[in-house]
Amino acid sequence: MKMQTEITRSAELFARAQKVLPGGVSRNAILRSPHPAYVDHGEGCRVTDIDGVTRIDFSNNMASLIHGHAHPEIVRVVSEQMARGTAFMMGTEAEVLYAEHLCSRSPSFEMLRFVNSGTEAIMVAIKASRAHTEKYKIAKVEGAYHGVYDYAEVSQAPTPSNWGSEDHPQSVPLVHGTPDSTLHDVVVLPFNDTERAIKLLNEHADEIACVLLDLMPHRAGLNLADPGYLEAIQNWVRENNSLLVLDEVITFRTEHGGLQSRYNITPDLTALGKIIGGGFPIGAVAGRAEIMDVLNPGSKRYLFPHSGTFSANPISTSAGDAAMKLFDQAAVKRLNALAERATAGINKAIASTGARASVTGGGSMLRVHMKENAPRNFRESFNTDAEKARLATLLEHLFDSGFIMVNTCSATLSTPMTEVEIDALVAAMESGFAKIASMP
Repeated sequence: MKMQTEITRSAELFARAQKVLPGGVSRNAILRSPHPAYVDHGEGCRVTDIDGVTRIDFSNNMASLIHGHAHPEIVRVVSEQMARGTAFMMGTEAEVLYAEHLCSRSPSFEMLRFVNSGTEAIMVAIKASRAHTEKYKIAKVEGAYHGVYDYAEVSQAPTPSNWGSEDHPQSVPLVHGTPDSTLHDVVVLPFNDTERAIKLLNEHADEIACVLLDLMPHRAGLNLADPGYLEAIQNWVRENNSLLVLDEVITFRTEHGGLQSRYNITPDLTALGKIIGGGFPIGAVAGRAEIMDVLNPGSKRYLFPHSGTFSANPISTSAGDAAMKLFDQAAVKRLNALAERATAGINKAIASTGARASVTGGGSMLRVHMKENAPRNFRESFNTDAEKARLATLLEHLFDSGFIMVNTCSATLSTPMTEVEIDALVAAMESGFAKIASMP
């Protein structure tokens, strides 16, 4: 007689969740078959679920936890602040102190406005760009993720059946019911294709308020922007009364001053989020004082009324201030070196197993693709059905082996990690590659 599989606590909880939450979740990223794992606690770079299984966390809540879980200093400052209150209809010293620190990390951060998420930071940056330039269209890279604002999510997930030609990529809606007017107001650019990108921008030169750019777009392949591509776009916005808006919500972790500090570039606005909250919800827009002035009620150029109930709450700003001060130059350098060790080890594992795979990334992030040649943009990184099957098998193997990854098979490192955790991941990758090497 066939033995029944033991019902886990996570399975029981998911059954209850499906009765009160659409799909049983509040964010699709945690879904997995046959059910999500539910956390009991996290400490450092490890997470233990309610069924008692401990795994090394290479997702870090989608790249938002630079110091892993329950860092003692962050716990201390948050606990002290909670005893004084969590949110007020008054300003707090924590807001000012943290803004001063963030502005000190990049010369392009002349002024800063706190919000509540990366999505909201992108929304504010786009609306500020429109207010400043008095134009209304935006341009963005095909496949790049910038949150859930209607305009920013255009062509986030196009497919070969609807993405159009490389010369004129289609503006493809992500959500059913997106207005046609939204699609009309977004110009979709190919990544790292300077000639095509500039030609497309020129077709809309009098209408584009800003070019929204991630310097290493995760969903477009996790490749660094080519310096020539970036320089051409910056020159174009300067010549056409447009703005360059960088999305550093994820990439700010790559350098002490963000990924922009690797390039000879001064963006007009930068959207921040994730790690700057120290594990709590936050976002921020930083940039040139002249542009940020549209948010200033005391300015003659006050064009953008903006507020937010939980913006700059002292829990998020205190936690963020502690986290970012701990993430100093030495910490950045050490974490990036660990990522280089992981990338080298994974490439060696690919070679030894003969797996059709490749690695992209930079800073403290990497992504493993089920492609023999590393993809350079969204279209090249788009997975075939066979590649999806191999990726799913590899991710399942890693999870069963004790590793939590971003569901694209990406890893984002945290400061509690050492060579021990990196080498363990490489070993698990190698055994996973051996498993998928014979798959079609």
